[in-house]
Amino acid sequence: MTENLIHFENIDWEKPKDGVEQKIYSEGNRRMRLLRFRDNFVEEEWCLSGHIGLVLNGEMKIDFKGIIKNYKKGDGLWIEEGETYKHKVMIEKGKHVELILFETEK
Repeated sequence: MTENLIHFENIDWEKPKDGVEQKIYSEGNRRMRLLRFRDNFVEEEWCLSGHIGLVLNGEMKIDFKGIIKNYKKGDGLWIEEGETYKHKVMIEKGKHVELILFETEK
């Protein structure tokens, strides 16, 4: 059953990698992630997943195969999935970002 109100304060933080924390709410093949990236996060591989989201706090850069785009509080992001849109998150020294992403799992 789908929840109409999601209490993120009742969901534990997961730490899948150094420099990233996340809280995930999933329903079927859809999920909502509250993410925090710190400056020690390094994305080794290109991400091919699609993301729709909003930067809640802080700032980050995303590398789209050599084209760097800056994102800050209040900015939305819409990244299609696939090789054409592969990307890597970059957090500058002393910076952090908190964002929410809406995704479809395969």
